[in-house]
Amino acid sequence: MIYLDTANLQRTNVYYKSSVATVEVNERLAYKIVKRLMDIFGALIGLILLSPILVFVAICIKIEDKNSPVFFSQIRVGKNEKEFKMYKFRSMVTDAESKLGKLLVYNEVSGAMFKMKDDPRVTNIGKFIRKTSIDELPQLFNVLIGDMSLVGPRPPLPKEVTEYTDFDMQRLLVTPGCTGLWQASARNSVGFNEMVKLDLEYIEKRNILFDLMIIFKTIGVLFYSKNAY
Repeated sequence: MIYLDTANLQRTNVYYKSSVATVEVNERLAYKIVKRLMDIFGALIGLILLSPILVFVAICIKIEDKNSPVFFSQIRVGKNEKEFKMYKFRSMVTDAESKLGKLLVYNEVSGAMFKMKDDPRVTNIGKFIRKTSIDELPQLFNVLIGDMSLVGPRPPLPKEVTEYTDFDMQRLLVTPGCTGLWQASARNSVGFNEMVKLDLEYIEKRNILFDLMIIFKTIGVLFYSKNAY
């Protein structure tokens, strides 16, 4: 099994390597093909249907700050630790990265991840598109490219991965996704360790029906959750 008891703090490289083998064996070819087709058609349909929203948000971002880019790209870590450029609508000021150091003391989640509810770097339009997760929509292009899937663990930052234990590294055994089990379940209301636990639960149970359930559940969370920021 891939899933580990989180109380076990003795996490070894031997276990990690055996987990890689288990994942590859369990990831059946039929599932991989159907999942990829679902990703391609889902991303295309999403981009077409949501194109008016994409254009509207792009205009709003430009109106708020005409000298800043509409899109924000960031290096993330994907399957088997492969790095790629992930796209989002810009929801923060352009020098947000340089201001992060001073805000780390206000981090509201544990582990190798930063979350702050009232992050001063977030723009006015950014607050809205983050609340509704509209800022994530450009990642549909990442799905088309194949760097991401519609469903899977969220891709971490390289600096976050440097803090990972072998146990945490298991999140990188599959293609990262736009949404996953933890987003559909609790979004920002859980800490890093709980997020890893939910990601590994997804990796162990993943199948097409489970993916579809997570997608539909995520849609419900976007409309009714109070935990997004």
